[in-house]
Amino acid sequence: MKSVNNPTRPWLSPTQRNFLLDGLLLGGSLLALSPALTGLAIHEWLSVGLGLALLLHLLWHWDWTVAVLRRLFARIAASSRLNLVLNSALFVAFSVAVFSGLMISRVVLPGLGLEPQHSSTWRGLHAQSADLVLVLVGFHLALHWKWIFRVVRKYVLAPWPAFGQTAHTRASPTAVAVVVREQVQR
Repeated sequence: MKSVNNPTRPWLSPTQRNFLLDGLLLGGSLLALSPALTGLAIHEWLSVGLGLALLLHLLWHWDWTVAVLRRLFARIAASSRLNLVLNSALFVAFSVAVFSGLMISRVVLPGLGLEPQHSSTWRGLHAQSADLVLVLVGFHLALHWKWIFRVVRKYVLAPWPAFGQTAHTRASPTAVAVVVREQVQR
């Protein structure tokens, strides 16, 4: 989709697109991890949608993944190596959670005309992988908190005048003190 003002510029920058998808993945994951809140049908269909969104996320970051994998044992930043390991673990845990959830599904599989497995092994695997996803998402957020903060400040808070003031437009504490002192002296 192109911008109305500039037909050659994309509607969303790659950073905005990634932030939007990441936010949807986070919010959807938190909802999916609360089936008592959403109900079983929403839990299952939302999880299927999250699995598809995760694949889209992986495709959008495929070039980075391949580049880091090529240099994994070479000299690369420790943060890149940690990010790759964490993201890989998160992908595996999320995939196991979605797959095991499908195997015990009471809504999605029957809705597609398939017979689910009623196995305590699949249920245990689903519960453990979902718990692991929650822990890994916490680590993922911690690893990327600076990027999240910058993007929120730039794209979420900046459009609001009270939040988006720059250092040049905002009064410094010294300037405020001078104005207050002048007012008191009058």
